[in-house]
Amino acid sequence: MPEPLTFPPAFLWGAATSAYQIEGAVREDGRTPSIWDTFCRTPGKVNGGDTGDIAVDHYHRYRDDVALMADLGLTAYRFSVSWPRVQPTGRGPAVQRGLDFYRRLVDELLAHGIKPAVTLYHWDLPQELEDAGGWPERETAYRFAEYAAIVGEALGDRVEQWITLNEPWCSAFLGYGSGVHAPGRTDPAAALRAAHHLNLAHGLSTTALRGVMPARNSVAVSLNSSVVRTVSDAPEDLDAKRRIDNLANGIFHGPMLHGAYPETLFADTARVTDWSFVQQGDLGAIHQPLDALGLNYYTPTLVSGAENAPAGARADGHGESNHSPWPAADDVAFHQTPGDRTEMGWTIDPTGLHELIMRYSREAPGLALYITENGAAYDDKPDPDGRVHDPERIAYLHGHLSAVRQSITDGADVRGYYLWSLMDNFEWAYGYEKRFGAVYVDYATLARTPKSSARWYGEVARTGAVPSAETGGE
Repeated sequence: MPEPLTFPPAFLWGAATSAYQIEGAVREDGRTPSIWDTFCRTPGKVNGGDTGDIAVDHYHRYRDDVALMADLGLTAYRFSVSWPRVQPTGRGPAVQRGLDFYRRLVDELLAHGIKPAVTLYHWDLPQELEDAGGWPERETAYRFAEYAAIVGEALGDRVEQWITLNEPWCSAFLGYGSGVHAPGRTDPAAALRAAHHLNLAHGLSTTALRGVMPARNSVAVSLNSSVVRTVSDAPEDLDAKRRIDNLANGIFHGPMLHGAYPETLFADTARVTDWSFVQQGDLGAIHQPLDALGLNYYTPTLVSGAENAPAGARADGHGESNHSPWPAADDVAFHQTPGDRTEMGWTIDPTGLHELIMRYSREAPGLALYITENGAAYDDKPDPDGRVHDPERIAYLHGHLSAVRQSITDGADVRGYYLWSLMDNFEWAYGYEKRFGAVYVDYATLARTPKSSARWYGEVARTGAVPSAETGGE
C-alpha cells in the first residue's frame, strides 16, 4: 500500500457553509428578506419552488452541528454572516439579536477547539438594497463597508480569519448577467458595473475591518477563479481563452492584487459599457494589501472560438438561461470537458486545482493560500441500515487533496482546505436536488448522518495525512 500523503502540522482542515443555505429562521430575530428570499418566491427560478426558509435549521441546531464537527475532528469552520440578519435594511445600526447568534456560534466553535473563519458576503444582499439598485449601484459598496465594520467590531476579538466576499463572479455575472442567481437580472452592462462595485466593496471593507480589529487578524477574499483551457492552439481559440480569463479572473484579481484591470478587458467589452463608473481613486481603494487569498475550485472550463464550436456548444455549467453570463463574449463557445462527472455535470479534474494554486502562487507571491471551497455533489442515499456510503466523494477528495499536496511540494504556500460542504443544504437554483454534504441531511426530519466521506475526511483532519481512497471511512 502506498504511503499516505502527509501535510504540514499547522495545516487547517475545515468545512464550509453559507448562511442562506443552512440557517433557515428567515423571519426570526429581526431578519428581513434577502435577494434570495425574493428570488425563491419568483415562479420558475428555483427547482421545485424550494426556499431557504427552513434550510437545515442550523439557526436552532448550531450547537449540535458544532459538536458534530468536533466529533469528526475538524480544526476549522468557514461560515458566512447573513447581512439582513445583522443589518436588516443594509443601513444603520445592527440588530443585536442577529449579531448574538454569530457570537454564540463563534463561542461554541472555540469551546470545541475549532477555528472560525467568517465570510461577510455569500450572496444574500438585503432586498432593500437591491430595490435601491443593488450591486450595479456604487452606494452598495459603501453600505457593505459599514456592515463589515459592524461585524468586525462584534467578532474580531475572537475570529482571526476573515473573508470579505465569496465568489464575486457569481454575484455579478450569474446575478445580473445570466439571471440564474438572485436577483435574476439579465443586463450585461449592469453585470460589469456590479463586478466593479463588488471589487470596491472588497477594498473598502478590508480597510474598515482593519480599522476595528486586532492587527493579528487575517483578511482575505475567496475567488472562484476559472482554469480556462482551449480545444486547440488555433489563434481564435487562444483569443477566446484570453477573453474568458479576463472576465472570470482578471476582472477581480487585477484590481485586487495588482491595482489595475486588464487593458484588453476594456477593449473586449467596449460595445457593452464605457467603464465610466470607474472613478478616480477606486483602484487604490480596491488594491489593499491582503493577508491571504481563498481559492474555490470545482472543474475546469474549456473554450474555443466560434469557428471551432460544434453545433449547440454552450456548456458553461452555470445553469439554464437564454442569457450569457459572459458580457460581449457571445462568440466564445464552451465545451464539455472529457472525463467522469459529478451530479452537477462537472468534470472531475484535480489537475485543474493544482494549476489554479500554482497560478496564484505566481500572481501573488508571498500571499498565503487557502482552498476555501472544493467538493462534489452525488446522489447520496441511505442504505437499509441507515448508513450513507459515498465512495465517489472519497475518491474525489483523495484526488484533489493529492493535488493540494503536490502544490505544496512544488512551492505553494497553501495553509488550509475547506471541504464544500459540511452538510447537504439548499443548493441555490437547484433547490434541494443536489447534495454536496459530507453529512447527509434527511430533509423531512432534518436528522444528520455523517457519510462515509465525512469519517474518511475526519481521519485526514485528525492525522494530517491522506490515506488511500479505498479506506472507507467507517
